[in-house]
Amino acid sequence: MSNEDNSKKTIETAQAVVGNLVSSMMNLKEKNPKVFFGAVGGVVLLLIIMMMSGGDSKPSVSKYSAKSLSVGQQYVLKNPNALEEGATIRLVAMPGAIAAYDDEDDDKGGSPCKHLPEGTPVTVVDFQDAYGKKDAFVKVKVEDGECQGNEGWVLSIDVQ
Repeated sequence: MSNEDNSKKTIETAQAVVGNLVSSMMNLKEKNPKVFFGAVGGVVLLLIIMMMSGGDSKPSVSKYSAKSLSVGQQYVLKNPNALEEGATIRLVAMPGAIAAYDDEDDDKGGSPCKHLPEGTPVTVVDFQDAYGKKDAFVKVKVEDGECQGNEGWVLSIDVQ
């Protein structure tokens, strides 16, 4: 027998089993409806219990814990939302521009110090409130690397 013949025979057998099961369930429904609907209700109840319970008690996503930053202290840049190796942190001239930047400037020969790699040591210079959040932006001074001495604004969650 070929694989095609085996698969056809398996499908026919499965259809026969399902047909017998459906006919016996319909027969039970006609002869004893209380048992039939009780069994259906029990299966539904078990499915609901299985869907509502479960899962580990451990959280699957780690929550960022805000660090208390202070002016003059040295920290490193780290994006808590990035999973990619070699992720960079955007350094901008004004605090409100972080969400509205366009990378076209980088293609036109902009400053090479706009994207700093994670782990770059920085010193906090100033804070800026925004969107009802205290100290949402931090002005930092780069302490190491080819951009040493440059200052700019980053999101406060990126300074750890």
